[in-house]
Amino acid sequence: MIYDFSLHTVGIVAGALLVLISLPGFIKPSAVQSWLRGLPRSRVAGVALLTIVLIWSFWLLATMEMGEFSTFRKPLLIALPIGYLLVIRFVEEFLAVRALGILCLLAAEPLLEAAFFRYETSRLFLTVLAYLLILAGLFWVTMPYLLRDQINWSSQTNTRWHAIHGIAALYGITILTCAFTQY
Repeated sequence: MIYDFSLHTVGIVAGALLVLISLPGFIKPSAVQSWLRGLPRSRVAGVALLTIVLIWSFWLLATMEMGEFSTFRKPLLIALPIGYLLVIRFVEEFLAVRALGILCLLAAEPLLEAAFFRYETSRLFLTVLAYLLILAGLFWVTMPYLLRDQINWSSQTNTRWHAIHGIAALYGITILTCAFTQY
């Protein structure tokens, strides 16, 4: 196991994050929509997200058990910051989206690990969220223009915008409820 988080803790964090991410869309929809439209090409957001990804990946690489591949640890620890600098230098298009996709891929693992070998059926809320993060991450890393299209599609009508944020908030509340009552 890489992470030592309980299902209760992961459920609280994941549910709270879903609720906190969806609330600004209800409170100030026009401000959030304009900010989100600029996010895919935002250089500042891309560097910030990529820095979070670098720190998380570096920590994982430095602390996880690699078994027979442990001889690769030192070269990878050297290559990771070099790759970070090269990506910042040469990847200009949709850097924020690509970094967000990698962050989604990294975030899915603690969710899956916490739900692994648990008997509660409600653990599937976290498992489904993890697989949705994996799908989003894979698509956003390989085809980053999709996030731009998804933002434009979701913000075309207020009904669609509120429905998407309502579903996210309801899913977060469901995970929070399960975290406090069943995990």
